[in-house]
Order: sequence, then C-alpha cells, then structure tokens
Amino acid sequence: MKPAKSRVLTINGGSSSIKFALFEVDASLQRILEGTIERIGLPDAALRVKGVNPADNFSRPIAATDHTAAVGFLMDWIEQRSQHDALTAVGHRMVHGGPKYWKPERITPKMIEDLHKLESFDPEHMPEEILLVEAFHRRFPGLSQWACFDTAFHHDLPRVAKILPIPRRFEAQGVRRYGFHGLSYEFLVGELGRLAGLEAAQGRVILAHLGNGASLAAVRDGKSIDTSMSFTPTAGVPMSTRSGDLDPGLVWYLARTDGFDAKRFNEMVNFQSGLLGISETSSDMHDLLKAEAKDVRAAEAIALFCYQVKKWIGSFTAALGGLDTLVFAGGIGENAPIVRARICKGLEFLGIELEEKQNSANEGVISSAKSRVAVRVIRTDEEWMIAKTVCRALGLGTKEVEP
Repeated sequence: MKPAKSRVLTINGGSSSIKFALFEVDASLQRILEGTIERIGLPDAALRVKGVNPADNFSRPIAATDHTAAVGFLMDWIEQRSQHDALTAVGHRMVHGGPKYWKPERITPKMIEDLHKLESFDPEHMPEEILLVEAFHRRFPGLSQWACFDTAFHHDLPRVAKILPIPRRFEAQGVRRYGFHGLSYEFLVGELGRLAGLEAAQGRVILAHLGNGASLAAVRDGKSIDTSMSFTPTAGVPMSTRSGDLDPGLVWYLARTDGFDAKRFNEMVNFQSGLLGISETSSDMHDLLKAEAKDVRAAEAIALFCYQVKKWIGSFTAALGGLDTLVFAGGIGENAPIVRARICKGLEFLGIELEEKQNSANEGVISSAKSRVAVRVIRTDEEWMIAKTVCRALGLGTKEVEP
C-alpha cells in the first residue's frame, strides 16, 4: 500500500560514484534518507546509507565493477526496502543537455536518443548518467523520471559571456559557454535570499563552488552573468584532477613532442591534472594541507588553486561592477578555512576582510564587521534542489523552506 504522501528519489551520478536521496513531499521537502555508492570500479566499492529509520543506517562493501553493477545494487536495495512502491518520481542530475535541453523535463525515449547524440559534449559524465536512467526504466518502467540539467542556471548568460572566440560556424554545432554546477548555484541563490534577504540575493554576488569539481559564477539580480566553466566542466580553475584553463597551443606541442592524440590529451586534462598533477601525490585538498609543510609539491598545488580562484574573484568583480557578497560552498569551500583565508588574503582592496575566529569555526558569516563585502559559507544541497525542481514540474506543493 502506497503512503499518503508523495516521495521523490534523486540520483546524482558521478564518474566514480552515485549519490542519492529520498524526499517526502509535504509542506516542505523532508529528507528521509541519503546515501552514496563510492569508488565504483575499485575493489573497495561500498554502499553507504543514512536515514531517519535506524534500519537505513549502514555501510557495506559491494562488487560495483562499473555503473551498471552499482545501480543494480541500488535498485535491489530500493526493492528490498519496498521504497519503489512509494515513489512518485525520480529526478536525475544531468550535467549537459547541449543547446536543446536545459529546462527540467520528463525523460522520454526521444530525449534519451538526443542525449546519446550529445555524449561527445561531455564523455566523462553523460554516458553514465544516461545508463542510470535506462537502468531505472528497465526495472521500474512505469516510474516517472525527470532530467534536471546542471547548465540551466547559466542558460541566459549575456551573449558576450556565452560566445567563444573561435570561427562562428562552430556555434551552429552548439559550441559555446554553457557553465555547470547550476543546481548548486540555484540552491545557493535561494539560500542567500533566505539567510540575508532578497536585496542581498539580488545584489552583486560571486558564488564559489569549490570541491572536487570547482567553479565560480558571477550573479546579478539573481541571474548568472558569467561562470568559469565553459563548453565542458574542464575549464576554469584547477580542480582535483582537472586542469582548468590551459594554453590551447599545448595540444599541438604535446602532439609533436610526446605523440599525444585527442584521447590521451583528454585523459590528461580530466584525470591526471589539477591538484593531483601538481602534487603528484593526491587530488584531495585535505591530504595536501596535511602534507604541505614537508612537501613542496603539495604546497604548490594548494597555492596554485588559491591563486587561480582569487584571480577569478577579481575578474568577476570587474564584470559585476563591484561586489556585495562572496559565497563559499562545496567540499573545500565549506570545510577548509585556511583555503578560504588564502583566497581572500590580498583582496582587501575589493572590500573583502575576514574575521579569523568565525572563518576557523566555519560559521555562516566569516567577514569582519568592517568588511564592505559580506563573505558567507553556505552548505550547498544539489539533491534537495533536484527534488524541488521535480516537485515544481509535477505541480506538487512545497514551500521555500530551509532544507
């Protein structure tokens, strides 16, 4: 027997993980449980779940050799817990929809056909994300599935920020700046309005989503006017294993000197670069901070990351014509006070001054009383945003409340 209240499952597939959460729809969106399948493709893959029901709190190893096996374990567990009978819909985070898809839409066979054609836009994410949708459809064919696109928040970028300085004929193929982390940014704008008021959310804001994937967005009147990621999520600041922006001439140089082809170059800039490439030891900021005192490579990786983020803050402040609020989010942005401090050091000329104690305590407001710019730490929640987006699309009534 189905429960009286609707439930929405969110799926957020990554290159080596699947994050999921279950929400009950009432006046608010109550998170019933959340979990991850981690380290897909490695011997120590695991399913971890945390929920309001004690039976839903566990961690166990699984043989998740690939995403197909991983999602099979997830769907088996959903059936064992009889959660599938309670589901109203499943919301999927889709990193890329190309030029055709950006609004949240119910997933149809035609959409899947189109998305397969767009796999070249983001071969690191899209094949696995489509696989997850198809797996759920085979197991639960009558279940409504919805695509929530990570590019949506940036869809209406000003043209000067959207077009790329390459021959115009490529724009007709959909080659332009798309931007990503849009679900996170939409959530952060809403949270900023809830915490600081509508005036702050409508002001000149820079959002810094700093995690394994890292990007920044310049926001004015609650809308994105520019963002550091571009046609793919590889662009912008250095990340855990992604390079961020590079000299395009490097492609031709490595082809001539090291015999690089397109595939090898792609593997380098997406999986061997960034913090990992510079440190040669780890892609994890926490590991690097512990090692930096004794390892110059770790210290240089951190310094490069902070320096590049600082440059983007400066450039986006220029694009915005000033800055009222700076928001840190993501795994690094929310949990690494020393990184935030190093990024903000030297930006006093922009009006950014931190309060050391508040920053060290990861408080919500970390700017000093004399800072002209409000600096905040806001914990982002892409899963809640996916659930909220699906509820809006389905016309299910919820209130804009704290997740």
